[in-house]
Amino acid sequence: MTDELRSALRGGLDTLDARANEVVRSSTGENMISRLGGADWLSLGALFWAWVGALLFVSNEPNWAIVAVLVGFAFDKADGYYARKTGSTSAFGRQIDSFIDIFTYLVSAALLYHVVLAPNAVVSAVVGFVVLTFGGLRLIRHNSEGFGDESGTSYYHGTTVVHTHLVVLANYFLFQFVPVWNGWVAGATIVAVCPLMTSDYKAYKTDVGHLLVGVAGAVTIALCLALEFGLL
Repeated sequence: MTDELRSALRGGLDTLDARANEVVRSSTGENMISRLGGADWLSLGALFWAWVGALLFVSNEPNWAIVAVLVGFAFDKADGYYARKTGSTSAFGRQIDSFIDIFTYLVSAALLYHVVLAPNAVVSAVVGFVVLTFGGLRLIRHNSEGFGDESGTSYYHGTTVVHTHLVVLANYFLFQFVPVWNGWVAGATIVAVCPLMTSDYKAYKTDVGHLLVGVAGAVTIALCLALEFGLL
């Protein structure tokens, strides 16, 4: 046996030994669950409410589904606030947050379009695919590049999945209140805004922006409850 072969075998065995040790550690307490902090559990709260919303969507209860998803949105905002206040931000936490954002904002938006707005299954498949594709790419880019900074103000690269979700919600209410609005128009507007998530647009993180999103969420809940109870 040559020295090169001995070295290669030794290296391979060392790698296998390291992986075996990693598996042993993960099975004796050093696993992902033990790594979850307060912010991560808040993120999982967002996932729970997103799942509740998904069940309500497929049960043809869009108003209650939207309310549930917006409760998930509140948990999503709370996890970032908690992480900043406690200084517990981490790459691991950002990965969890982005994973859950897929369900909170993208899947729920696609389901809302499919259940209420889509004129047929083919159009729903196309619009849902576009939402998930551009939204997923946008989240991947954020995990890779992080925030930009301009004169001390942080910004997202491209519009966010929250912006896209708001566009779908706006189409839902236009569909309810504007007689000429239909699933074709809604689908066209949604598809048109999705590429902005992967654009070079700078979506600044400001207190005013957070306030506006909060107000929009409160108005959305009020409208959904009014529709549900026949007040509008």
